[in-house]
Amino acid sequence: MKFLIAGLGNIGPEYELTRHNIGFLTLDRLADVHKFDFKTERLADKAEFKFKGKQIHLIKPNTFMNLSGKAIAYWLQELKIPKEHLLVIVDDLALPFGSQRLRTKGSSAGHNGLKNIELLLNGQDYSRLRMGIGNDFSKGQQIDFVLSKFSKEEFEALPAIMDKAIETTLSFCTIGVERTMNFFNT
Repeated sequence: MKFLIAGLGNIGPEYELTRHNIGFLTLDRLADVHKFDFKTERLADKAEFKFKGKQIHLIKPNTFMNLSGKAIAYWLQELKIPKEHLLVIVDDLALPFGSQRLRTKGSSAGHNGLKNIELLLNGQDYSRLRMGIGNDFSKGQQIDFVLSKFSKEEFEALPAIMDKAIETTLSFCTIGVERTMNFFNT
């Protein structure tokens, strides 16, 4: 059984440790923990590994956030993975920093990466792990906030937050989305 896990973010050193890149950062941590490397392939940096008999493919789209759907649609088709075996890891302004929420479908809530995925997958029926980045910004400063770096305190808390997201991701691949939601949604 195969799964596609897509961590969303923007490519380039200027975006590397920004809130918008929490999807990339989480997959990088997963690669460090499980000792594998990403390789640049078509439309994404890609890696794969086996976990409890499941073949897990990871992608970090190199199309920039707002065109993430292009890489996800390509790799779903290329690997012949059904949409119900897709999990998108994404930042969420509506959730407090450090919280996470797994959903099987839902609106983009104004997130341009999710809007593009919806467009190219013809709907909202795909699983997403929303990772809270907080919303400590003034009116009109949303873009600056999501593209800003984590505070020192937040950065120190990130490993534990990403470890929980990794646990949630591996649970999604092994026991399914419904049971995983019961265990991990905060």
